[in-house]
Amino acid sequence: MEDIVTTTTTTTSITDSDEDRALKAKHAAMWASGSYRTVVDDVVGGLGGLLVDALDIHPGERVLDVAAGTGSSALPATRRGADVTATDLTPELLDVGRAAAAAEGLELHWQTADAEALPFADGTFDVVLSAIGVMFAPHHQQAADELVRVCAPGGRIGVLSWTPEGFIGQVFAVMKPYAPPPPPGASPAPLWGRADHVHSLLGDRVTHLVAHQQTLRVDRFSDGVEFREFMKTNYGPTLAVYRFLADDPARVAALDADLADLGDRFLQDGVMDWEYLLVTARRV
Repeated sequence: MEDIVTTTTTTTSITDSDEDRALKAKHAAMWASGSYRTVVDDVVGGLGGLLVDALDIHPGERVLDVAAGTGSSALPATRRGADVTATDLTPELLDVGRAAAAAEGLELHWQTADAEALPFADGTFDVVLSAIGVMFAPHHQQAADELVRVCAPGGRIGVLSWTPEGFIGQVFAVMKPYAPPPPPGASPAPLWGRADHVHSLLGDRVTHLVAHQQTLRVDRFSDGVEFREFMKTNYGPTLAVYRFLADDPARVAALDADLADLGDRFLQDGVMDWEYLLVTARRV
């Protein structure tokens, strides 16, 4: 096996709508800001492997990681011997994953693509998965339809998402009053963390749907202020809200206080529990 990875192929067209193309460009730029690599390396990187384990990926299976980010699911799936394609709207995140794969001598495909318009034929993959990724596509039904469409009959689908009631869901709830209004037709990302919502999105096109609420134990932060500053420095969605407030110091100060307070409320004995929902299903 060559100890290199394949290069990124063509970037897909996002949609035919000028408004949606602009929205997706904005999303891509948001996730490229800050350092999502730091968020993965310091806090959330293990979630991708948990999803791969839950799906019990086998050698030789064709696997698609949708909204793969830096490859936290794609890399462990490749280590299991699968034939993996990792896609994301933000090429800068794929570049990080590509470098990590090259350092390990792992071979997989990296492709810039929109989760709502995947550039693959129907039924191409044995396993289609997304860990805290596809939940941020603005049009949930369109994204879910694509997950199902590119999965082969009898194949497996897995999605891991933050819950609305859990810590990151509450971070978004705290930021919402300070953020610009969402575009028409966009749905809140944490809805993917509700089993009934995911079931309604996938519908009768899947069977054996199993959903488990679990928690990621995070001991990275000593207090709410440290958490807030970490997010302000590294996490694209938080950076975007602060940029929107840049000309209003009073609202910046209010958001500072609210985020620090939230962090303190969830921190117990130096540990936070970040709740997520892990869903697996089988394509009809």
